[in-house]
Amino acid sequence: MVMRVLVTGGAGYIGSHLVDRLVHLGHNVTVIDNLSTGSLQNLHGAQPHIEFVEGSILDEALVERLVRGTDVVFHLAAAVGVGHIVEKPLASLITNVRGAEHVIGAAMAYDKRLLVASTSEIYGKTKKMPMSEDDDRVLGSTTIARWGYSTAKAIDEHLALAHAAEGRRVSVVRYFNSYGPRLDPRGYGSVVANLMRQALNNEPLTVHGDGTQTRCFTYVTDTVECTVRAGLDDGAQGLVFNVGNDRETTILELARKIIALTGSRSDVSFVSYEARYGKSFEDTVRRVPDVRRARDVLNFSARVDLDEGLQRTLTWWRETYA
Repeated sequence: MVMRVLVTGGAGYIGSHLVDRLVHLGHNVTVIDNLSTGSLQNLHGAQPHIEFVEGSILDEALVERLVRGTDVVFHLAAAVGVGHIVEKPLASLITNVRGAEHVIGAAMAYDKRLLVASTSEIYGKTKKMPMSEDDDRVLGSTTIARWGYSTAKAIDEHLALAHAAEGRRVSVVRYFNSYGPRLDPRGYGSVVANLMRQALNNEPLTVHGDGTQTRCFTYVTDTVECTVRAGLDDGAQGLVFNVGNDRETTILELARKIIALTGSRSDVSFVSYEARYGKSFEDTVRRVPDVRRARDVLNFSARVDLDEGLQRTLTWWRETYA
C-alpha cells in the first residue's frame, strides 16, 4: 500500500537515509528540514521523488499543514549532540520540546500514524545493563545541561505514549550511536565522525577520559530498517524500541580501529571531560541496549558489524571529501 509520509528532519544524517528507504518502498515522501545541521546534498538521490519543504518544526502552522496531508509521520527533527546541547541548552530545549509538541499535536489532531525518534540518552547514567525499554531512568542534577536533552526527549516520549494509551497509533524508537555515510564531517553528535576526520587529517584522535567508556555502534542501514518497521508495523503501536546492536566497544578501541583502517599516522590524545565540556559535565560509563523487543516484535536484528560499517563509512568519506 502506497502511503503519503512526512519525515521531519529528513535532510539530516539518519533522516535522509530513512527518506531513501521510504522512496525505495514506493511511498510518497515529504521532508521538512530547516537545514541547520541537515543538507540538501543528503537528499540528492531522492529529490526527484520527494517534496522538500525548508522550514522549522517550531512553525506550528506549517507543521499542521504538512501533517494534514499525510498518512504517516516520522518525527526525527531535533537538536542533537552532547556538545550542542551543552553549548546551547535553551535553544535545544525549545526545539526538542515545543517543536515535538507541534508535530505530535498535529499528528494526533488529524489521526495520523506517528513514529517519534528518541535517544539512548533517555536512560541517563544508570548502571543496569543491558538497558531495557521499561527500565528506570537515572539522571543527574538540573544544573548539568547535559541532562536537559534526556529530559526533553523523555517529555516527547511521555506525550506520545499518553496518546498511545488513548488508543492512538504511536510508537517510539531510541537510537544507540548510529553511524555511517552522511555523517557530518564536523563530528556533530558523532564520535565516529570526529575520530575519522582526525585520522584522515593525521591529527591526534581525541578520546575523552581514559577511553574505557563503552558504546554500541549501529550502522545506519540497521538504524533505518528498525525505524521503518517500528513506524509502519501495526504490532509496534504503543511500544518503545531500542534501536541498536548489543556489542560493546570502548572508545579507545574504536579510535585504534579507525587509525588502523585509515592508515593514519595519528596517535590517540586523551582529553579530560572538563577541558571539553566544563567542570559540571557527566558522562555515562557504559551504554548497552536490550534488543529483545525489536527482535521479538519487529523481527529485527542488526546485521552490519562495526568493522564492515566503518569500512563502508570510510569509502563514502573518501569518495565525498577526496
